[in-house]
Amino acid sequence: MGKTLLSIDWDYFIPTKREWFGSYLENRRNLIGIWYQRYLKAIINGEDLLQTIYTGPKLQEFWKIINDLFKITDATKVYVSDSHKYSYFLAKINSCSNVYLFDAHSDLGYGGLPSLEFELNYANWLGKLLKEGHISRATIIYSPYTYEKKEQFQEINNAFDIDYGTLNDYRRLKELPVEVMVAAIHICRSGVWTPPWLDGDFSRFIRMVNLPIRIFKCPERNWNPESLTLADKIDYLLCI
Repeated sequence: MGKTLLSIDWDYFIPTKREWFGSYLENRRNLIGIWYQRYLKAIINGEDLLQTIYTGPKLQEFWKIINDLFKITDATKVYVSDSHKYSYFLAKINSCSNVYLFDAHSDLGYGGLPSLEFELNYANWLGKLLKEGHISRATIIYSPYTYEKKEQFQEINNAFDIDYGTLNDYRRLKELPVEVMVAAIHICRSGVWTPPWLDGDFSRFIRMVNLPIRIFKCPERNWNPESLTLADKIDYLLCI
């Protein structure tokens, strides 16, 4: 069935708020500043996000299930970045014809087929791979915390070979081929959608792959709300 890219978004494991489930520029301001703003606003409203936003239980069993379902070998390449758009290039570089995506978002393009004419970005990379013929099939395994539904992408679904499901679906129904050879794994932090106080968990998660890892364009985030001055707090609350 050809080579496969296993593309995993860190937000798959994190139950975040619906109001954060939007479209944002992937820049330094949103990578850390937007999280200080959210944290400070929550504190004002009596909520400590450090206590209420955390990784879900799926994280602990994930790699065991993945190794049962997919064929991962010493030759499988593992990449880590912040932006998910790099899955587009990694699928091409590794000559993958299939993508299995674990994500809270479909990344097919938000706006139907016309959105695949936009420049490559985190929201349309999978749709562009299909449209340009670099891959023949995509399987989207939605996070249990997603707010999306596959029906939102009906125009794109009708145009390409796309399957949807959950991890439990594939374990129970055994729909995967006997051997899905994984040429590459891309683990994406998606820092605009995942909080910096969970970056330590993210680092532990990628080490659990137990293969050499190539990290690129994934800047460290210094999360230290205790160090914020009054001016810093006002700036984050009013200017982000």
